[in-house]
Amino acid sequence: MRRPCEPNRTDPMNETPDAAKLTDRVAALVEAAKAAGADAADAVAVRGRSTSVSVRLGKVEGTEASESDDVSLRVFIGQRVASVSATAASDPKTLAERAVAMAKVSPEDPFQGLADASLLASKIRDLDLFDPTAVSAEKLKEDALAAEEAALAVPGVTNSSGSSASAGLGGLVLATSHGFLGHYVGTRFSRSASVIAGEGTGMERDYEFSSRQHFVDLDSPQWVGRRAAERAVRRLNARKAKTGPVNVVFDPRVARGIASHLAGAINGASVARKTSFLRNMMGKQVAAAAITVIDEPLRVRGQASRPFDGEGVEGQKLTMVEQGVLKHWFLSTSAAKELGLKTNGRGSRSGSSVSPSSTNLSIEPGERTPEELIASLKTGFYVTEVFGQGVNMITGEYSRGASGFWIENGELAYPVSEVTIASNLKDMFLNMVPASDLDRNFATAAPTLLIEGMTLAGS
Repeated sequence: MRRPCEPNRTDPMNETPDAAKLTDRVAALVEAAKAAGADAADAVAVRGRSTSVSVRLGKVEGTEASESDDVSLRVFIGQRVASVSATAASDPKTLAERAVAMAKVSPEDPFQGLADASLLASKIRDLDLFDPTAVSAEKLKEDALAAEEAALAVPGVTNSSGSSASAGLGGLVLATSHGFLGHYVGTRFSRSASVIAGEGTGMERDYEFSSRQHFVDLDSPQWVGRRAAERAVRRLNARKAKTGPVNVVFDPRVARGIASHLAGAINGASVARKTSFLRNMMGKQVAAAAITVIDEPLRVRGQASRPFDGEGVEGQKLTMVEQGVLKHWFLSTSAAKELGLKTNGRGSRSGSSVSPSSTNLSIEPGERTPEELIASLKTGFYVTEVFGQGVNMITGEYSRGASGFWIENGELAYPVSEVTIASNLKDMFLNMVPASDLDRNFATAAPTLLIEGMTLAGS
């Protein structure tokens, strides 16, 4: 087995003796599996480190720190597969023998197997995912307190639901029996605040957060706090809207949820299981011509970037939907085999299992600003929050509780709450207009979206 592909810059998976042990451990697990009788095997080690501080009303409510090093082994005997998970300190020989014994009595699965060796990443790209900045618990406390202080200073805010700050890292080491041994690590820093405005039955709550791979890229605690407070105050004195047809403008933080529904509908595993309402739509128009959807696993400093997927395959940038036409499914090796296709490097590791997923997914921006989209409507509903589980991914039926602002004569007129919006995702995608305000600082990103022809249930 060759040694790990070396990144272009130093990262902590190389710098510490413990990290080197993880690399040795996954290699040992694969060798032990072969010695125990497996035809093929792969093993992963997942490293996690995090520290967080939460505060409320000027006092620390909790400080948490966690560390974990876990390993998983997957073995193949013919078309039979089994997997086991344990801590990194577990004995490789014992785990391998247990996994092989389980595989021998497992049912055959013709779609399981390692990724083709020709598809494996030959060099680990440096995607600038790791920031060596050390953030102390004291600094996290200061940032959380500063965010809450800024929020409470906004007129109309009457209480705090809490504020927090965190710092951590996550790393993955993967070894396979056909010669791949690689690793990567990424950091994550975040700040958040949640506050309450108003009093009694007229209280409203809202929040804001910032999450980045590099500490310097975080929005300031003061911005996070003020933004949360301003959102909450704007929602005061909400009304219901009248039942009827409505054109809906989705705020970007809600539009990201619409993008995630699209990602779920073009997931190869869902297509293979026939649980996607787009399962028969490859090569067909599934969205308005203004809609193009990109997935980019190798984006530098991307929130969901990875130099290789959970099977060692380097995924390339893909246009999943081009001018409304569906071009690709998200595919891991097993999902691809089931559909008679080839993996496109979207296998996501969850313990010992691998399933397809998106990476840095974005609905690409349009030409008009959000203000221009709103100005184009005589009446409409600008949605800032949705809730409830009313999305059926088999049929596409969509029904969610919602709140936001009523649009009159092209302007936001007054806050609206306690209403429901409904349609079918098939129709929503075909009647979607993207604005120009795409923020790519999210794993699933979308600009403001106008969706025409929905139904509102209110008063």
